Amino acid sequence: MTMHGMRGLSIFISDIRNCQNKEQERLRVDKELGNVRNRFKNEKGLTPYEKKKYVWKMLYIYMLGYDVDFGHMEAVSLISAPKYPEKQVGYIVTSCLLNENHDFLRLAINAVRNDIIGRNETFQCLALTMVGNIGGREFAESLAPDVQKLLLSSSCRPLVRKKAALCLLRLFRKNPDVVNVDGWADRMAQLLDERDLGILTSSMSLLVALVSNNHDVYWTCLPKCVKILERLARNQDVPQEYTYYGIPSPWLQVKTMRALQYFPTIEDPNTRRTLFEVLQRILMGTDVVKNVNKNNASHAVLFEALALVMHLDAEKEMMSQCVALLGKFISVREPNIRYLGLENMTRMLMVTDVQEIIKRHQAQIITSLKDPDISIRRRALDLLYGMCDVTNAKDIVEELLQYLSSSDFAMREELSLKAAILAEKFAPDLSWYVDVILQLIEKAGDFISDDIWFRVVQFVTNNDDLQPYAAAKAKEYLDKPAVHEKMVKVSAYILGEYSHLLARRPGCSPKEIFNILHEKLPTVSSTTIPILLSAYAKILMHTQPPDQVLQNQIWATFMKYESCIDAEIQQRAAEYFALSRKGAALMDILAEMPKFPERQSSLIKKAEDAEIDTAEQSAIKLRAQQQTSNALVVTDQRHANGAPSSVPVGGLSLVKVPSMISTEDHNSTDQVSQENGTLSKVDATPPSADLLGDLLGPLAIEGPPGATVQSEQKAVSGLEGGPDAEDGSAIVPVEVETNTVQPIGNVAERFHALCLKDSGVLYEDPYIQIGIKAEWRAHHGHLVLFLGNKNTAPLVSVQALLLPPAHLKMELSLVPDTIPPRAQVQCPLDVVNLQPSRDVAVLDFSYKFGTNMVNVKLRLPAALNKFLQPIPVSTEEFFPQWRSLSGPPLKLQEVVRGVRPMPLPEMANLLNSFRLMICPGLDPNPNNLVASTTFHSEITRTMLCLVRIETDPADRTQLRMTLASGDPTLTFEYVAKLHKKKLV
Repeated sequence: MTMHGMRGLSIFISDIRNCQNKEQERLRVDKELGNVRNRFKNEKGLTPYEKKKYVWKMLYIYMLGYDVDFGHMEAVSLISAPKYPEKQVGYIVTSCLLNENHDFLRLAINAVRNDIIGRNETFQCLALTMVGNIGGREFAESLAPDVQKLLLSSSCRPLVRKKAALCLLRLFRKNPDVVNVDGWADRMAQLLDERDLGILTSSMSLLVALVSNNHDVYWTCLPKCVKILERLARNQDVPQEYTYYGIPSPWLQVKTMRALQYFPTIEDPNTRRTLFEVLQRILMGTDVVKNVNKNNASHAVLFEALALVMHLDAEKEMMSQCVALLGKFISVREPNIRYLGLENMTRMLMVTDVQEIIKRHQAQIITSLKDPDISIRRRALDLLYGMCDVTNAKDIVEELLQYLSSSDFAMREELSLKAAILAEKFAPDLSWYVDVILQLIEKAGDFISDDIWFRVVQFVTNNDDLQPYAAAKAKEYLDKPAVHEKMVKVSAYILGEYSHLLARRPGCSPKEIFNILHEKLPTVSSTTIPILLSAYAKILMHTQPPDQVLQNQIWATFMKYESCIDAEIQQRAAEYFALSRKGAALMDILAEMPKFPERQSSLIKKAEDAEIDTAEQSAIKLRAQQQTSNALVVTDQRHANGAPSSVPVGGLSLVKVPSMISTEDHNSTDQVSQENGTLSKVDATPPSADLLGDLLGPLAIEGPPGATVQSEQKAVSGLEGGPDAEDGSAIVPVEVETNTVQPIGNVAERFHALCLKDSGVLYEDPYIQIGIKAEWRAHHGHLVLFLGNKNTAPLVSVQALLLPPAHLKMELSLVPDTIPPRAQVQCPLDVVNLQPSRDVAVLDFSYKFGTNMVNVKLRLPAALNKFLQPIPVSTEEFFPQWRSLSGPPLKLQEVVRGVRPMPLPEMANLLNSFRLMICPGLDPNPNNLVASTTFHSEITRTMLCLVRIETDPADRTQLRMTLASGDPTLTFEYVAKLHKKKLV
């Protein structure tokens, strides 16, 4: 890009550099733009030299940040110039000034194509460079075939073919639906036989893009990639110019190993053995040296090799070798190498049976928590968090607590959250869990979210044996001179509820407990005062017979706050004062808080939302596979309405910690999911890999059977079951009286019918009928509950409690306490779908008729299919979408056996009832069905979902189902839903 001899351009650049301020520069630029505009008006009088000079000036002005809204035609016209200097200027300025949608680019297509198909290699390189930089759709449509021919041409120099490969890569990335790569498997295999490492490197970049889009058709390239790696590892026939600090073409090694990671596995034993020998050579030959550049190159190759080893699920011996190598890295002085070692060790937690090997380096990892570099400290924290289990939880949590006092303020919130989660998941006993949370609040109260102390309150409330210990510890912390306000909150709640359990201990009388709490009242904010007032009322209730002095002190406090400007404090003070004057009736009114329903941990959900990098996500994946500690017990062994559990759990139920990943880690042990009246044992088998490949592939029903559902039909009074068992977290077992009233009809069938229609009866018994009428639009739903009293006497003590899953936001209007005789009450319910999930909301409904107290838990039909909107898809729209969604987790396939035999039209009607639109004519096989729909949620917005059902006319009891969407959770959840919905 020499500008030798362009005196005018040099003077202009000097003038710009000599400007004293921005205003002078703007005036000089405006003057030059005016001059260039005037010269372009008389374009015929311009010599090629002058046109070239003025176009250079336009580019320089554009690079300074000024708008250049003219002269584009002159720049484009230079592309057609016969000489190299003018053509070079035209290509460079056009690629800088014009974007892919600019109209003037159409004028240049013919000139660019002539240069590509011409014989001048210099012009070919210029044209390929510009096309690759812009990458527009029109360029792809018009020039991609010529670029492909150039890449495959054996008569072109390697320089041109390299640029052609990179240009084609850019066009394919920008417009995968336009660039035709059908039948390119053999051509790519041919390119991988090239001896020139420059062509190989560019072709490997192209292969990575192609196999990431669809690996099924490129299996012939796999052994070629292994041979390339073997050649480089042995340093055979590698030119000196491609050897970087003694490492043969590290860029090609990295790209080759990355391409291999897109293939699910390597079946050929010889190829697999050769690849592992190469990987072993890389692992053995990599060490830390003083030369930074060599370290960077060798470590890039090493870490890609580690990723490939994990992907191939190598033998334990090689995994141990990888961890040992990373253990060296985390102990060196160079901070960058330590960081990479910690990050990759965290990624290795995804591999089965590696965690025990990583534990050997626990001391060194803990030492990294004290590193001066905060990024290393964060990686060490992530690694400790991921490698924690029931065997080392105590040591790790205690180290985190010790480190908390000296940690940076920037890390304390994350550190506190992770310590709380680990204590919750892996506590050896509940008293230790309470100790950890109280220490967290004491050491980092400003960084503790309310979710943490809410959670400890739930456990204390739901475990009677823990309550005296928790109350004693709360008093112990309150006795200290300096107490954080969050400690006051949690201690006030616990002491208000359970201080009476300590009444016989010295220093724990109701009056002494009140004095300890009352000392903190002047120091707390308005958010804590209501909790203290509640504690005072509870203490007064437990003091029977009442202590007159204590009663007067508490009443005086209530009267003081009856005129408080804060409405919450004022209301509590006034109501507690009035209630406390009722005497013995106060015992019933302010009785002990009931047990909390089992629900998903908000702490784990919060940690999931905070994750931002791949290393942390790897740790999440491992933690989701681990089992929960048996210490955290929140419910007793009885299920709703007093029905006994059919699953022996030692008299206790575990806190349900839901999986934090949605599509992959479902290969855990048998889970117990609770339906409305049925305990179902679900054998959770992961969906099989995508064996279908292209849509038009042959039908081959094979592979292991999909997940099967075996229901133990043991009815639980008041609840109904069915084959569509939703997640157990949606149904909450609580301790209630046994129902003597039996429902009319099959409640499970009513629920499933409402999942497919928008109005009907949800529940009915001799006294009440509950109906539903719903309207669904996109991710919003509006339901009306019709509560009808069928008798001549009123229904009293009517209560309706919503238990929504995490993915639904629900708001139920007020339900009246009494339903008059022969009357019907309407209760509107609004629903917002946040994200894909099969979990359903539960309505905990109870009422009293005469002496009969009835309590039922009913699943609400706000199911996944309610947020679907059928949409027709044409052939031109379907195939690009289907090919772009390649392989798990976006495309899942499952062979379903035990299908209820049905003709194809009946199956089409069944899919229509699930809000799927059948798309006839897309599949050439008349025994197959293709359907499409759109899923709506607040997070994913509108998401296209495609379904293909393949049937075998000779065996109607099995079929193969393939489902694809742009969201992994939606794909998995809807595969599971379709599997269970009347297909089996």
